Amino acid sequence: MESKRQQKVSRLLMRDLGEIIQQEMQAIAGGALITVTQVQVVPDLSLARVYLSVFGKPEKSEIVARFNEHSREIRGFLGHRVRHQLRIVPELRFFLDDSLDYIDNIENLLKED
Repeated sequence: MESKRQQKVSRLLMRDLGEIIQQEMQAIAGGALITVTQVQVVPDLSLARVYLSVFGKPEKSEIVARFNEHSREIRGFLGHRVRHQLRIVPELRFFLDDSLDYIDNIENLLKED
Protein backbone atom coordinates (compact mmCIF):
# COMPACT_ATOMS: atom_id res chain seq x y z
CA MET A 1 0.00 0.00 0.00
CA GLU A 2 1.34 3.39 -0.97
CA SER A 3 1.82 6.12 1.60
CA LYS A 4 0.18 9.52 1.15
CA ARG A 5 3.56 10.96 0.19
CA GLN A 6 3.99 8.36 -2.56
CA GLN A 7 0.48 9.05 -3.85
CA LYS A 8 1.09 12.81 -3.97
CA VAL A 9 4.41 12.39 -5.76
CA SER A 10 2.82 9.93 -8.20
CA ARG A 11 0.07 12.41 -9.08
CA LEU A 12 2.59 15.22 -9.49
CA LEU A 13 4.82 13.13 -11.76
CA MET A 14 1.86 11.85 -13.78
CA ARG A 15 0.65 15.38 -14.53
CA ASP A 16 4.09 16.78 -15.36
CA LEU A 17 5.23 13.78 -17.41
CA GLY A 18 2.02 13.95 -19.45
CA GLU A 19 2.74 17.57 -20.30
CA ILE A 20 6.41 16.88 -21.06
CA ILE A 21 5.54 14.01 -23.41
CA GLN A 22 2.95 16.08 -25.27
CA GLN A 23 5.09 19.22 -25.57
CA GLU A 24 8.74 18.15 -25.66
CA MET A 25 8.87 14.51 -26.78
CA GLN A 26 6.80 14.44 -29.97
CA ALA A 27 9.84 13.36 -32.01
CA ILE A 28 10.25 10.24 -29.86
CA ALA A 29 6.52 9.47 -30.04
CA GLY A 30 6.64 9.35 -33.83
CA GLY A 31 3.16 10.77 -34.28
CA ALA A 32 1.48 8.42 -31.82
CA LEU A 33 -0.88 9.67 -29.14
CA ILE A 34 0.73 8.79 -25.81
CA THR A 35 -0.98 9.00 -22.44
CA VAL A 36 0.54 8.50 -19.00
CA THR A 37 -1.94 6.15 -17.35
CA GLN A 38 -0.20 5.44 -14.06
CA VAL A 39 2.94 6.30 -12.10
CA GLN A 40 4.14 4.11 -9.23
CA VAL A 41 6.86 5.44 -6.96
CA VAL A 42 8.97 3.22 -4.68
CA PRO A 43 8.89 4.10 -0.94
CA ASP A 44 12.24 5.96 -0.96
CA LEU A 45 11.10 8.00 -4.03
CA SER A 46 14.23 7.04 -6.00
CA LEU A 47 12.44 5.21 -8.84
CA ALA A 48 9.20 5.86 -10.69
CA ARG A 49 7.54 3.27 -12.90
CA VAL A 50 5.66 5.14 -15.62
CA TYR A 51 2.96 3.29 -17.55
CA LEU A 52 2.24 4.60 -21.05
CA SER A 53 -0.74 3.94 -23.27
CA VAL A 54 0.08 4.28 -26.98
CA PHE A 55 -2.56 4.95 -29.67
CA GLY A 56 -2.16 5.24 -33.40
CA LYS A 57 0.92 3.11 -33.98
CA PRO A 58 1.26 -0.68 -34.15
CA GLU A 59 4.88 -0.73 -32.84
CA LYS A 60 3.94 0.16 -29.26
CA SER A 61 6.78 -1.68 -27.54
CA GLU A 62 9.33 0.06 -29.78
CA ILE A 63 7.97 3.47 -28.79
CA VAL A 64 8.18 2.57 -25.09
CA ALA A 65 11.76 1.35 -25.66
CA ARG A 66 12.60 4.74 -27.20
CA PHE A 67 11.22 6.47 -24.12
CA ASN A 68 13.45 4.28 -21.93
CA GLU A 69 16.44 5.26 -24.07
CA HIS A 70 15.63 8.96 -23.58
CA SER A 71 14.72 8.65 -19.89
CA ARG A 72 17.65 10.86 -18.81
CA GLU A 73 16.51 13.65 -21.10
CA ILE A 74 12.92 13.34 -19.86
CA ARG A 75 14.17 13.29 -16.27
CA GLY A 76 16.01 16.56 -16.98
CA PHE A 77 12.82 18.22 -18.24
CA LEU A 78 11.00 16.85 -15.19
CA GLY A 79 13.70 18.19 -12.87
CA HIS A 80 13.14 21.71 -14.18
CA ARG A 81 9.42 21.43 -13.49
CA VAL A 82 9.51 19.90 -9.99
CA ARG A 83 12.70 21.45 -8.62
CA HIS A 84 10.81 23.40 -5.95
CA GLN A 85 8.61 20.46 -4.92
CA LEU A 86 11.00 17.49 -4.80
CA ARG A 87 14.54 17.30 -3.51
CA ILE A 88 15.46 14.33 -5.66
CA VAL A 89 13.93 13.62 -9.07
CA PRO A 90 13.26 9.88 -9.31
CA GLU A 91 14.82 7.71 -11.98
CA LEU A 92 12.25 6.92 -14.66
CA ARG A 93 11.38 3.52 -16.13
CA PHE A 94 8.71 3.30 -18.80
CA PHE A 95 6.36 0.37 -19.32
CA LEU A 96 3.57 -0.32 -21.80
CA ASP A 97 0.07 -0.20 -20.34
CA ASP A 98 -1.95 -2.55 -22.51
CA SER A 99 -5.08 -2.60 -20.37
CA LEU A 100 -7.05 -0.59 -22.97
CA ASP A 101 -6.06 -3.06 -25.70
CA TYR A 102 -7.24 -5.89 -23.46
CA ILE A 103 -10.59 -4.16 -22.89
CA ASP A 104 -10.95 -3.51 -26.63
CA ASN A 105 -10.22 -7.18 -27.38
CA ILE A 106 -12.89 -8.34 -24.91
CA GLU A 107 -15.44 -5.95 -26.42
CA ASN A 108 -14.68 -7.29 -29.91
CA LEU A 109 -15.09 -10.87 -28.69
CA LEU A 110 -18.43 -10.03 -27.09
CA LYS A 111 -19.66 -8.35 -30.30
CA GLU A 112 -18.88 -11.48 -32.34
CA ASP A 113 -21.44 -13.56 -30.46
